[in-house]
Amino acid sequence: MEDLGSVAWPPEPIRTERLVLRRSEPRDRATFVELLASPEVNAYLGGPRPRDELERELPTAPEQWAGSLVVDLDGSMIGHILLRRATGHRRPAAAGKLDLGYMFLPRAWGFGYAAEACEAALGWLAGVLPREPVVLTTQSANVASMRLAAKLGFDEVERFEAWDAEQWLGMRSPGTPSD
Repeated sequence: MEDLGSVAWPPEPIRTERLVLRRSEPRDRATFVELLASPEVNAYLGGPRPRDELERELPTAPEQWAGSLVVDLDGSMIGHILLRRATGHRRPAAAGKLDLGYMFLPRAWGFGYAAEACEAALGWLAGVLPREPVVLTTQSANVASMRLAAKLGFDEVERFEAWDAEQWLGMRSPGTPSD
C-alpha cells in the first residue's frame, strides 16, 4: 500500500465531540494486542492472531505510518482507523483509490464511536484530498459494518467471493455527506 502522497503526516489530532483521532503512542501497544488477538473483532477479518505472537512482534508504538489513526476516548485507545491507498486491491473498482479500514474494541461497540470517528477521518481526508473517492470492503455477513458503511455514505459497487466468504465493496464519492 502506498502512503497518502503529498499529505503531511501525522495531522494535528482530529477532535470530535467525544473522541480524539491521533497518532499511536507506546501506551497504545496493549490495546493493539487486544484488538488483533480478539476473536470478536477479527471474526470477519480472517481470525485473531495469537496473543503471544503479537506480544513478541509488535513494536513499542505500533501502526505509526501515514494513514494510521488511534481512536481515543477519555485518554484511552478504543479503536484504530486506517486510511491507505489501495494499490494492491484485488478488485479493479478499488485499485488505487483511498481505502478506509477500522477496528474497535467490543466494549466500544454500540455507542456510535465508529461512525463518529470514521466520519471525522473522512472529513479530514476530504479537506486534504478533496477529489478522491474512498472505498470500503467488508464481509456482507458483517451486519454492523454494512450498517456503518451505509451511514457513512458508501454505495455498493460489487459483491465478490474472497477468503471463503462473500465480500462487499462500497465507494463514497467526493463530497458525499453521511446521514
